[in-house]
Amino acid sequence: MTPEDRALLVTDLTNVLRQREAENNLSSEELAWVKNAIKAQNEMAQLRKAIIEKTLAGLIWAAVLGLGYLFVDFLRNHGLKI
Repeated sequence: MTPEDRALLVTDLTNVLRQREAENNLSSEELAWVKNAIKAQNEMAQLRKAIIEKTLAGLIWAAVLGLGYLFVDFLRNHGLKI
């Protein structure tokens, strides 16, 4: 490849990249909408994570209380008056 060919290739690539950049620019409203959509999606992911954590904590507490109830019921059935 000669230096002239290389310079022509660089010029052509630069022109194509500038055209593509001009085509892909978003307006300020579109950019704001995209940012808000990303923010909303992140908030939904955090909410989903929080709901899962709270649900698991509730299930664990329910299991602890259930085991406690079974233990107290066992003691009642075996003669302890509570």
